[in-house]
Parts: sequence; C-alpha cells; structure tokens
Amino acid sequence: MLWAILILIIGAVSAAAVVNAFRPVRWDWFLLPSLVWSLVVIELPAQLILLELAAVAILAMFGGLGYVVGQIGLVLLAISWVGSIVLFSRSRGSLQVVARSLDAAGIPASGNRVPFWRVLVGLPFPGRGVEKIKNVEFSRVAGSVLRLDVYRSRKPTENRPVLLYLHGGAWVVGDKFEQGLPMLHHLARNGWVCFTANYRLSPGATFPDHLIDAKAALIWIKEHADEYGGDPSFVAVSGGSAGGHLASLVALTVDDERYQPPDEAADTSVQAAVPIYGITDLTNRLGAQSDRFVSMIMEPVVMKAFLAEEPEKYRDGSPIDLVGADAPPFLVVQGEKDTLAPVVEARAFVTRLEEVSESQVVYMEFPGAQHVFDLFYSYRAARMIDGVTAFLEHTRSGR
Repeated sequence: MLWAILILIIGAVSAAAVVNAFRPVRWDWFLLPSLVWSLVVIELPAQLILLELAAVAILAMFGGLGYVVGQIGLVLLAISWVGSIVLFSRSRGSLQVVARSLDAAGIPASGNRVPFWRVLVGLPFPGRGVEKIKNVEFSRVAGSVLRLDVYRSRKPTENRPVLLYLHGGAWVVGDKFEQGLPMLHHLARNGWVCFTANYRLSPGATFPDHLIDAKAALIWIKEHADEYGGDPSFVAVSGGSAGGHLASLVALTVDDERYQPPDEAADTSVQAAVPIYGITDLTNRLGAQSDRFVSMIMEPVVMKAFLAEEPEKYRDGSPIDLVGADAPPFLVVQGEKDTLAPVVEARAFVTRLEEVSESQVVYMEFPGAQHVFDLFYSYRAARMIDGVTAFLEHTRSGR
C-alpha cells in the first residue's frame, strides 16, 4: 500500500505543478514557490516525464499499481503528461518569436546556434571548450571584496568581444556562479569573453550601491579585458531579473557622477544592452507587481526610503524613467507568464525605448515563459540564446 500511496503523491504533485504552470499562482507569499514549482515543468517537460516514468516503473515493481490508490496516481500522472506536452508545444513557438524579432530589426540569424543535443541534456555544463577563471578581485569597497568570474574559449585568440553579466536575486541574494550559464557558456564557445560579477547585496547595501559596484566591474573589465583576450572597445552588458535592472541602468546612466565608483572618472559606456526579464520600474506605477513589492522589498530593504517621501530616488532607479536618445542598442527579453517581472512593465519599457532612443531596439517576448526560464538548456532558452547571439554579433559588426 505504501508504494501505491507514493504513486498517488507523485501524480498529485505533478498534476498540480502543471496546473500552476498554466495559471501561475500570484498570491504574495506564493510567488516564489509558484515560480520554482513551475520552472522545471515548463522548461524541462521531457526530462521530467522520463524521471516520473522511471519512478512509477520502480514502484510498480513493488506492487504499487495493484491498488486503486496507485491507479488514481497513474491517471493523474497521465493527465499531467498531456499538460506537459501542451506546454512544450507552446515553447516550440520560441523559434518564430526570435525569427520575427530579428527580421523586424533587419538582423540576420546567427550561424552559431545552440546544438539540439544540449537541449536534450538540459543541464548547463560548459563543456571542454570553455575555460572558467574564478574569483578575480575587481574592487574593495565598504569592507567588501568584490569578485568576478571569466568564461572564455580555450582557443587562444585576441580582440574578442566582451560581455558583462549581472546576476539576479531581488538585489538581496544571488551569486555570479548561479545564473545565465547557458548563455555565458554558449557565447564563450563562440568567441566571446564573458565576465559575471558580484555586487554588494541588500540589506547591507542600499541602492545605488549595487549599480556603483556594477560600474566598478565595467571599469575594471575595460582596463583588463585584453589580458583575457577581450576587446575593451566592445563591451555589452546583460543580466537577469534584478541583474537585468542593473544592466539597463548601466546602459542608461553612462558617466553619471551619482553612480560612479569612488575616485573613478573612467568611461562607463557600453555598446549594447540585453536585459533579460529585468525590473524596469521601481515604483509599481502600473500596479502589475505584488502589492508588497514596494512596501516589503524596496522601501525597507533595497532603497531604505519611502516612495511617497522620496519619489525622485525611485524614478532615478527606474530604467523606464532614464531612457534617452543616446541609449545604446537594446535587446529586451521577457517571458509572457512572468510572475516576478510582469510583462506589462517590459512592454512599457520597450515602448519608451522605441519612442526616445536613436539606437536599435529589439524585443523578444516568449509565450508561456516564467521568470528565470533560461536557467537550463531548455528549447525556449536555446532559441533565446540564438537570438541574443545574433543581436550581439550584428551590433558588433555594424560598429
């Protein structure tokens, strides 16, 4: 009977996860659990089905399907598998999303596509062709030692384009080794030198400390990129979630004295920006964020200021309010089902860029995609990486 109960539990959890993937829970306290719960279901459905099949086969060997309870669990699993297939069919549209966005911008597809076998494996391991140089110190500030990691091809070449990547984590958690790995590995394999940097985290840090640290990393990279085979004359910036927010700010606040690292007067311009499901508005003016976004995260933890009393501080930290004609080329990447970085804010940000910026603006919105959908080599993430690669290659070639 125990084995039958386990099959029922697996089936019930799987079915509930698929339902949550179709209609993500948006209640305040369940936003993050909902995201984690639905992520694997949405992005790695084939791998999950195989794992569940293996588990049920083992439990069936012990008689788990000899009871009605176990049979009910199997039915629930079958229903969840149908739902997973539907979810995967939605991700197949990612190819068209990327193609349409590139075509509209006159950008040719990249010949350096993510191979399909990586999608089958799913896990973001770098492979033998990528070298990782860990924990390079780039700044010391307020008692903190800030470090970055370097990803590059093992082939000894020079003057390779450079990317700075900033991790997410609500400005409170996260580390340079956790996020964006499929994209970083792919770009490194194809001739880019990628730097992923840490920055001070709240509540110890108060905005704009995070941005100042990101700029310190950028300045260091421009000074030392050639030591790693990189070309400091072409540096793009990217990041996910809070890192996407910071990447946009880096691109939109070039040489702004308020955000320069102490005693630094160096150039902080970038040649392209790729914010991925980044936060674009700290004020929640569209009401798309959780009601607690401002009151529980921004005011007491990150900004340490009340929005009603210091609205200018929030506007100065909102990319949507900082767009100017001199903005560099932007590729904005967003998931349509994102519960942490609402899609309506990304659309508003893109509209503002298109209205004001004199540079190219490209937008890729992926149907059915949740937050951090690029954590694995899913089909959707692979197509997104293809699009990012094409955009960056085109931007560099057009200089």
